[in-house]
Parts: sequence; C-alpha cells; structure tokens
Amino acid sequence: MKNKLAFPYPLFAILLWSGNVIVSRMSAHTIGPEAITFYRLLLAVFLMSTFVAVPAWRNRAVIWPHLGQFAVLGFLAMCLFQCLSYLAAESTTATNMAVFTALVPLLTVALSAALLKDMPTVGMIGGGILSLLGLVYLVSAGDPAALARNGVHLGDLLMFLAALVYALYGVLLKRWSLPVAGWQSTYMQALSALAIMFPAFLATPSPMRSLNADTLPLIAYAGGLASVVLPFFWVRGVHILGPSRCAVFMNLLPIFTALGAIVLLGEPVRLYHVIGGGATLAGVACAKIFSRPLRGAPAVMPEIVE
Repeated sequence: MKNKLAFPYPLFAILLWSGNVIVSRMSAHTIGPEAITFYRLLLAVFLMSTFVAVPAWRNRAVIWPHLGQFAVLGFLAMCLFQCLSYLAAESTTATNMAVFTALVPLLTVALSAALLKDMPTVGMIGGGILSLLGLVYLVSAGDPAALARNGVHLGDLLMFLAALVYALYGVLLKRWSLPVAGWQSTYMQALSALAIMFPAFLATPSPMRSLNADTLPLIAYAGGLASVVLPFFWVRGVHILGPSRCAVFMNLLPIFTALGAIVLLGEPVRLYHVIGGGATLAGVACAKIFSRPLRGAPAVMPEIVE
C-alpha cells in the first residue's frame, strides 16, 4: 500500500520536469542561458538556505573534505547541463529536448559500463541500437537520408551532449558515494555551481540578463519548482520505490512535454516524433527490462539522480 501511495512522487517530478523543458523553450531569445542559469541557482540557494544552511554548517567537518567533488558535480548537473539545455532550446523543439533527456538512464548504464567496468547487459546493447535508430529518425524528421545532406541540427546535438553530461553526473555520484546525501548534497552542489556561474553571468550582455515581466516567471519556475520542489518529489520517490522503478517514469517526460508544447507553445507533434521518439523510449525500456549481463556477471543499474 505504501508503494502505491508513493507513485505520485516521481509522477509529479516528471510533470515539473516537463514544465521545465517548456520554460527552457520560452526562455530562448528572451534571456541568456548563463543569466537564467545563474538566477535559478541564486533563487534555489536562497530557498534551500532557509532549511539546509544550519544543518550543513553543523556538518561542515564532513562536507569540507569533499568540496572539490561537490564543485565538479554542481558544474556538471547545474551549470553545464542547464546551459546546454537552454542553448539547445534556441534551435530545437521541446519534444526533441524531452526525448534526448529521457535517454539519460540508457546513457548512464553505458557510461557506467565504460568508466566503472560494470558488465554490459543484453538490454543495453539491444536497447542502445534501437534508441540510436529512433533518434536518427527523430532528428531527421522521418528522412534519415537528410542527415547525410544537411547534418544534425545544432539544438539536437547540444541536447545530446546535455544528456551525456547528466549521465556522467550520475555515474560520478555513484562512484564517489559521498558521505553527504539528500538536501545537504544538493545544497553544496548548488552553492558551488552558483560561484562557478557568477563570472559567466557578469560576461553576459546586459539586455540578455535583465529582469522583467517576461523573465521573472521563468526564473521563478526554474529556481523554485524545478530546482527545489522537483528534487524533493524525485528523491522521495527513489527512497520509497527505488531508483529503477522511478527511472521508468522518465519515459513519460516526452509525452507530458509534447502535450505542454502543443498547448503552451503551439508546437505541432508530427508522425516522426511519435515513431522516432517511441523507438528511442522503447530502447531505454529494453535497457531496464533485459538486465541479463552478456557474460553472466551480475547486472548493475546506476541510480538516476535529479
């Protein structure tokens, strides 16, 4: 019964995540990627400070030796991933962004096999091939030959790099297994990311970092709901259901995002979105379902961390 009551946690987290993708599209050409990343971090740190700062200070003896690792993690997940996502939003659709983001579980498994020497699974190989074919169909708008003629859109390439960065974040989080978890870990990563983003924010032209009626709601959503409320729901769901069950909800991200893009952005959903995105998500599902190792070693599924 407890597990059934926990399903709304990852579901609400994915709903908020899909909203964040929509916000990313809305922010394109309105505010600079560095500026909105800095502002959302500033707001998130402010909000978290109200309930995390004091416990983190009391735990400073444990936190301080790992400050460098927190900085690396914060840079990957809260600086680089976010900036790449905002840049990608300038030249690709919200639906495409969500499909690439949903690749994170599969990419995490692949990087875990490469960097942590985890044994590749049958699902990882088969699912990886299926996802690759789906992505080719998606980014080529249903005409794979067009990729040879025109190449890949910059936004799609940037979004793939963003997903790869987030997968690397998950692998490092698993490998380092820091003795600081939960809100204190998120808080220290956000503080580090805020310091890293400050020079980039100062280098952003003034018109692209101005606060106005158009940018303030976007920053409020990104810094409040997406950076504080979303992790609460996700971490709560992982705590009760486990990382593997929660990762399945990632497959809903493109669906929720596509619906939001239709209503809020007027983006059309074409048949190639359904076919290519569906094949990509099927590949991700295969990696989760078929967990038998290629050579009989125990399969290891890394946690998906938001």
